[in-house]
Amino acid sequence: MVCASTIFPAANSIPDYAVTRLYQERLVFLCQMYNTVSCKMPYLAKRWPFRYNRLVCFNLQIPYSMNRTILSCCSLLLIAILFITGTLAVAQENRLRDRLRVAFDRYYAGTVAERTMNAEAREIVQMLNTYQADVREMHKNTAQAIWDSRTTGETEAFQRAAAARLASATYHSNAGTYAKIKNLRERATGLDAINARAADRMEKAFARNQLPEDLQKKMVEMSSEIEQIFQTHRPVLDGWEHTNNDLLEMLSAENDCSRRQAIWEALKQVGEAVDEKIVALVKVRNQAARELGFANFWEMQVIFQDYDPAELLNIFNDLDKATLPLFEKMKAQLDSELAQRFGIPADHLMPWHYDNPFFQEAPPSKDVDPNDFYRNKSKEEIVEIAQRYFRRINLPFDKVAERSDMFERPGKDQHAFSIDMDREGDVRNLNNVKPTARWMDTVLHEGGHGVYSLGHDSNLPFNLRVPAHIFTTEGVAMLFGAKAKEPRWLVTYAGASPRDVRRVARALEQQRIREQLIFCRWSLVMLYFEKELYENPDADLKALWWDIAGKYQLLKRPVQPGKELADWASKPHFVIAPVYYHNYQMGELYAAQLRATFGTRDNVLFGRRLQERVFAPAHRMPWQDFVRYSTGRPLSPEFFARELR
Repeated sequence: MVCASTIFPAANSIPDYAVTRLYQERLVFLCQMYNTVSCKMPYLAKRWPFRYNRLVCFNLQIPYSMNRTILSCCSLLLIAILFITGTLAVAQENRLRDRLRVAFDRYYAGTVAERTMNAEAREIVQMLNTYQADVREMHKNTAQAIWDSRTTGETEAFQRAAAARLASATYHSNAGTYAKIKNLRERATGLDAINARAADRMEKAFARNQLPEDLQKKMVEMSSEIEQIFQTHRPVLDGWEHTNNDLLEMLSAENDCSRRQAIWEALKQVGEAVDEKIVALVKVRNQAARELGFANFWEMQVIFQDYDPAELLNIFNDLDKATLPLFEKMKAQLDSELAQRFGIPADHLMPWHYDNPFFQEAPPSKDVDPNDFYRNKSKEEIVEIAQRYFRRINLPFDKVAERSDMFERPGKDQHAFSIDMDREGDVRNLNNVKPTARWMDTVLHEGGHGVYSLGHDSNLPFNLRVPAHIFTTEGVAMLFGAKAKEPRWLVTYAGASPRDVRRVARALEQQRIREQLIFCRWSLVMLYFEKELYENPDADLKALWWDIAGKYQLLKRPVQPGKELADWASKPHFVIAPVYYHNYQMGELYAAQLRATFGTRDNVLFGRRLQERVFAPAHRMPWQDFVRYSTGRPLSPEFFARELR
């Protein structure tokens, strides 16, 4: 056996910046070793005692007539050796993990006592203490108002939410405080890494709010008005109001093309009610961005999200090139299936033939409909399945669920989200659960956001108790959401028949690839349309939407050019989460990298690794360092591309 000291160098040999690649590769090797041993032991125990006359690994000739007891003992001895080897691997991994954390802590959590701070550094620490208390109170007020507005739809709650957001923006718009923070940070020396990081985040929060108060107020009020329209709007079909859930179910089941078109158009009705308001809001946001020295709001948001705009566009250009051939092939097959279903030529397919109103999710294939595994369950059982799963991996979704709002109700937001109310343990999900695969995915997805928030290190300063980046929390959420259609997960947690799952396992895998491709191409539409929206809000946005959808999703324009409706404006993200959608696809890249690093076995070890390496670090380091810390390598599309092949 190799000596432990040759595998694990001394902790003081690890560089302060990060752990070496070799260190991480050895960690991955040991994880794989342990997983292999633990997977094979039950097989060995079952098969080896009586069926082989040769223990190949020892090259021992054992005749069939030998006493079965001796054979069993030999087999058990071999299994014991393998078990001990696996146990040692885990022990070595534990030691390595401890040393990894020591190395990172030395850089990211050095104590003030170890450093000599000058007067400016000490003043920053004092400012941070006051700032953390102020931000904590503002965050709690804002979160409560948002929760009340999204769960009730009441005007008073929306007004409180707008007032709370404005109060936070006004607090951070103080030019004198901002100038003082910048000056002190430039001159401070000896500040420990955690306080330095908290001070950097404090400065960024002030930087993005250096706007006149009347402009801040205008943006908040305009946004709040449009949000309320989205939340309270109910589409009208055949003279009756419906929820989005109702119409999506109708669209999925309907085979008449004219009827599908009517349902699809009803789902887009809200766009006509808000498109002009959104364009007006876009112009005000652009004005704010120019006040801060940016070309437009898109550029400002991307930079404040810690991206280089050119680098982000390069990533998505590469994704476009890498996925287009795969998407073209997949969509041709999908179109053939849909053409057969609806009895029309494939080149006559229109956007309403794809089930999802934006073609951001995959329709069921001819070989498998994931909804079949859930349609006989109640909406309450969908939540219970998620609770059972998170208990198995020892993550506290039960704590999230007990305070959440899971089911449909008049006036309630029709979508889904997760919110950390106080960064001290009160995390809630809002859902509108139905017994479908989509909502099983969504409950797991939002649950992923929730357990991530609960897992942050509570000893960190308040403004660092948030995810490492937007895309990392989306990646974790997508990691869990994808479970809803995994064959093994369906049997273990959804109670599906093993025989039924085995019969469609290959089709489920292909459906998963379809979903990844379709969502990737949809994220390209959102990225490039939103960039164009802020660069030229006076363009013909109705036509531009279908130009971009045609290019990246290969969809046909539903009407003659010049007669388009405001389909684009029916997507609420342009208001409630502007310049955000690219983070979902970046999250898919991170989720694929997590699967490659941690594996896909759902057990306590998996949950513990997520808690220690992904959740606990929170926002204590830049996202580039965090990805290396949590997965052992920089963020790369390699693993996402590998899953598509």
